[in-house]
Amino acid sequence: MKLLRVGTAGAERPALLDAEGTLRDLSGVVADVDGALLADEAALGRVRAAADAGELPALDATGLRIGPPLGRIGKIVCIGLNYHDHARETGAEPPAEPVVFMKAPDTVVGPHDTVLVPRGSVKTDWEVELAVVIGRTARYLESAEEGLAHVAGYAVAHDVSEREFQIERGGTWDKGKNCETFNPLGPWLVTADEVPDPQNLSLKLWVNGELKQDGTTAEQIFSVGEVVHYLSQVMTLYPGDVINTGTPAGVALGEPEPKPYLRAGDVVELEIEGLGRQRQEFKDA
Repeated sequence: MKLLRVGTAGAERPALLDAEGTLRDLSGVVADVDGALLADEAALGRVRAAADAGELPALDATGLRIGPPLGRIGKIVCIGLNYHDHARETGAEPPAEPVVFMKAPDTVVGPHDTVLVPRGSVKTDWEVELAVVIGRTARYLESAEEGLAHVAGYAVAHDVSEREFQIERGGTWDKGKNCETFNPLGPWLVTADEVPDPQNLSLKLWVNGELKQDGTTAEQIFSVGEVVHYLSQVMTLYPGDVINTGTPAGVALGEPEPKPYLRAGDVVELEIEGLGRQRQEFKDA
């Protein structure tokens, strides 16, 4: 299933995109698309049954905002330097263990919402990423296979980053990752049954129409299952938690000087195979 949330910011309602591309209203079946729904097999079964029976009313998509596909996110855990090609372009050694940092849930916006360049920023960068959404509580899992079994679904994430704040200002990476609007998510949450191999997805990103990132999740250093397994050893993952699993080569940081960092007026588009497409215009905060 392709689950999403539509409407004005803060007042989104649940919806489903059916196999014919028609937007369907889910508000008569479930209250929201969130961790509680993803952990409830009976509720998910009711959604599937209503969709299969053709019982869901159609929504007019004209002018309708698409919000983040997941409400009430618990935490966003991010994996840095998780692609072999990205490590090579930045001159970094591939890590022996996953590099972990956090983004606050309030960085999340819809896939087509405006992204704000922070005040004083001169190094705002783009990163297309596969987002993993947890569907079952994960604590001290025993294998990567078990990790994969705890995934409810997948989405497109844009891990917008301010490189000066992240790298040159001391401390942890978090200060370059948590600026307002720095995690567009969606358009859909695609349930795991529709993604048979998360290690075989193409990722692409364009800046002002120019292709910048053209990668594949096959380049990940740590697979989705390995990442979930690893994180479960150092924190508890709950239904509705999100994991951003890293970005392939092609970011501004990896380009020669002068690096083409983002400015107000730039337009970024990104997509992951089978998971949908995003488009954001950048404006000054």
